[in-house]
Amino acid sequence: MRAVLHFSRHVLEMVVAMLAGMFALGPLWTLVLPGAAGRTDVHTLTMATDMAIGMALWMCVRGHGWASIGEMTAAMYAPFAVLLVPYRLGAVSAGVVMTGGHVLMVVAMVAVMLRRRSEYTHGGHPLPRAVTRTGAVVLALAALPVPVGAAVAAVNTRSVYAAAPSSEVPAPPPRPFDPALPTAVVVLGAEGANVADALGPFEVLAVTGRFNVLTAAPTAAPVTLTGGLDLVPDVTFESLASRLGGRAADVVVAPAMPRTDEPEVLDFLRRQARGGALLLSVCWGGGVAAAAGVLDGHAATSHWYRLDDLQKEYTDVRWQHGVRYVDDGQVISTAGVLSGIDGTLRVVERLAGTRVAAAAAGAVGWRHYSPGAPAPIPVRRFGPGDAIAALNLAYRWDAPTAGVLLTDGVGELELASVFVTYTEAVYAARTLAVSSGAATVRSRHGLTFVPRATLTDAPELDRLLVPGAAAAARRDAPTTQGIPPTYLHAAPGFAFDGPLHDIATDVDVASAAWRAKLLEYPAGDITLTGRGWPWERTLRPVLLALAGLAVLAGGLAVQRRRRGSLVPGDGRR
Repeated sequence: MRAVLHFSRHVLEMVVAMLAGMFALGPLWTLVLPGAAGRTDVHTLTMATDMAIGMALWMCVRGHGWASIGEMTAAMYAPFAVLLVPYRLGAVSAGVVMTGGHVLMVVAMVAVMLRRRSEYTHGGHPLPRAVTRTGAVVLALAALPVPVGAAVAAVNTRSVYAAAPSSEVPAPPPRPFDPALPTAVVVLGAEGANVADALGPFEVLAVTGRFNVLTAAPTAAPVTLTGGLDLVPDVTFESLASRLGGRAADVVVAPAMPRTDEPEVLDFLRRQARGGALLLSVCWGGGVAAAAGVLDGHAATSHWYRLDDLQKEYTDVRWQHGVRYVDDGQVISTAGVLSGIDGTLRVVERLAGTRVAAAAAGAVGWRHYSPGAPAPIPVRRFGPGDAIAALNLAYRWDAPTAGVLLTDGVGELELASVFVTYTEAVYAARTLAVSSGAATVRSRHGLTFVPRATLTDAPELDRLLVPGAAAAARRDAPTTQGIPPTYLHAAPGFAFDGPLHDIATDVDVASAAWRAKLLEYPAGDITLTGRGWPWERTLRPVLLALAGLAVLAGGLAVQRRRRGSLVPGDGRR
């Protein structure tokens, strides 16, 4: 009976170690493989890796041999490796892989333990003392910074698309619609969309006056854009079909979305492609378009951060690096974020002419319009300075809360520049859309946004950011909670200049430079000044590691003191 209890305890320990590895290391994959969560094969293998690491570390502590550790590691991978074969052949679903893999993983783990049952009923093989001490030190150093960093990373990541509390929102006023003009539709997912990928193309198309420009979503409910900006879609997919008389739109814009597998979105894109619509995928929206199959057989591009993953996942697409957009007939795809401006101008060129496109570029302040052909961009990779990404994701737990004052007539790109620049990737602030009292706010070209609070009932704010050149000219935003407003678009220039300058001066230059790199802002176009590197934030994981080491040292000191007190003849055992 004692052997059975001992074995059962080991099983429980292994399960706990497996789960600890998964929860502690899982969020860190968002940096290394940011598209992993949307790909079943990659996600399952990274999850198996996390579990294997957790179990291997615990087995080292328990004194098991390398052969046992190797067998247990294989038990973590084997079920998924087997199930991924029929999954790739289309014989089983992703749900079967995930559920079946977890069940078989536990079965494989117990089988390995039964094969070496003596280790799990009477203890494992001891490791050399030097290895044990090294393992203990490594565990102590990781004990605090890894789980704390993982927890902060998870909170920061979720905050980007945190949905608003449900509330009744009036339907948006009907938009002008001219049947004689081509119709362009910006697609929104039910679970959100990237604010710059959606609003940038929207404003470029709208400013020309040559298109009916609409936002469309699966339902009429407000859609959360990056940073918590809630947009009421103009139409649903169903009502759009009625408005267009069953025909496809002329242009369909697919922005990045937090999920690439929303069935309604994918079905909509397929129907539009079959109907002859010109598809524009922006940034990681290329992943959405690829998931729908509408890029198959085409040359395409996407954000450099995820392009390698896309190449491995969607092999029927001819992916290209180092170009702002790829025009391949019915499909135009763009590189990261602000490359969407160039891709949209290409759409305007094709449907309205180069002169109209040049006027649109001037109207939105885009200084990099390249008529007739895409401008080249560097083939970007991670550099040493990009370590700021991990630092901000995992150890920026004290980002200020910034109210973003929405005002009628604000430009769509002006709004996007705030909500995407401060939140995603740098976490320089937690943005909260507020108004002076209005329940809804209308942008320059008629989009309807729903603030999450008013200035009078907003929670405690650290900053009040006011987007819009018109608001900066009026300078009538009130001082709220004793905080003076910061007008981000007081100086002339492109909408993203002001927020990037503000992050450089208020946070640090490294964070602003990293954000500009992810936005694919043309290199050298903006000079950032401020504190170069956040050294106090750099010390956070270091201090957490030292704290874990101090706990280990304290525990060992207590253990030695107790052992020293057990001297012969004192009557204690």
